[in-house]
Amino acid sequence: MTASLFTPFSCKSLSLPNRIVMAPMTRSQSPDGIPGQKVADYYARRAAADVGLIITEGTTIDRGGASNDPLVPNFHAPDALKGWRNVAEQVHAAGGKIAPQLWHVGMMRKPGSGPHPDAPSDSPSGLTHTGKQVMPEPGDSEVADMINAYAKAAGEAMKLGFDCIEIHGAHGYLIDQFFWDVMNRRDDRFGGDLTNRAEFACEVVKQIRREVGEDTPIILRYSQWKQQDFSVKLADTPDALGAFLNVLAEAGVDIFHCSTRRFWEPEFEGSDMNLAGWTKKLTGKPTITVGSVGLSSDFIGGLRGEDSAVRSLDDLIERVDKGEFDLVAVGRALLQDPEWATKVKEGRLDELKDYDAKALGTYY
Repeated sequence: MTASLFTPFSCKSLSLPNRIVMAPMTRSQSPDGIPGQKVADYYARRAAADVGLIITEGTTIDRGGASNDPLVPNFHAPDALKGWRNVAEQVHAAGGKIAPQLWHVGMMRKPGSGPHPDAPSDSPSGLTHTGKQVMPEPGDSEVADMINAYAKAAGEAMKLGFDCIEIHGAHGYLIDQFFWDVMNRRDDRFGGDLTNRAEFACEVVKQIRREVGEDTPIILRYSQWKQQDFSVKLADTPDALGAFLNVLAEAGVDIFHCSTRRFWEPEFEGSDMNLAGWTKKLTGKPTITVGSVGLSSDFIGGLRGEDSAVRSLDDLIERVDKGEFDLVAVGRALLQDPEWATKVKEGRLDELKDYDAKALGTYY
């Protein structure tokens, strides 16, 4: 029944033995922003157990306000990069492929928090998600430096031996704040309608492309919903979504990672296709679906300490078989059980476990 999940996939230089992706999950297990051996072991354990592509937890670019947590790993500074080289080598030794997720939290960072408490928080317009002006709108040079920090991190990833790059453009963090009209009120080329508000991300993609070359896949994770407001949608219609996504595809995005809280929910009325399905249909690009795969409730409940029961994979397999999307990112189910993909591959579905949120800190 699950055979279609274990067919090969390729995109440019990336060749995977199957369709299973480890979703990025923030764990705050890297003191001083440095991923140690436990982090390497954590990823390698899953790579050795039939996960085709590891996408790391969000790892922050070289801007003082990029991180709100000193235990979140950085993707800059010699000690952190040395740690990431070890992670990539361990994953490769286990037979896996790996992408760093390049991250900047933007205005989700509270002033005075993170490893550089004196640094200002970056944003498109200096606005909170309520529309309150809390700092000046950044000028051209500041915006350019934000873009360059993403590109610099991607260049470092190539030196360290990573296989591809994921840009975090979802969930109300910095790039998504540029997408969102509530937080982006700029009147220059980075502001305006939705396609114009995609320009910051397009520049990030173009600068990363210069660093990684034409053959390295660039993945963009995006979402309609925001942590600040689950009801928000960037695009209310397929036409609006297509116009937005194709600007990004033309800039150089190779794979879209389409973040939803529950993958089985339709994105627009009149069709049962989810966000990844619509994205593939509208752009022709490969897509990754994600959102409570293998579990009955979404990750927000998990963050509140709520458990989640095992959910059948039947409808997931049906969508894969139809070609609705290309890859499947698994989060909490794989966080809890490093052998999850192997058990699915071997048909040991009766061994899959309910998710125990209270044990989050013990998962390695």
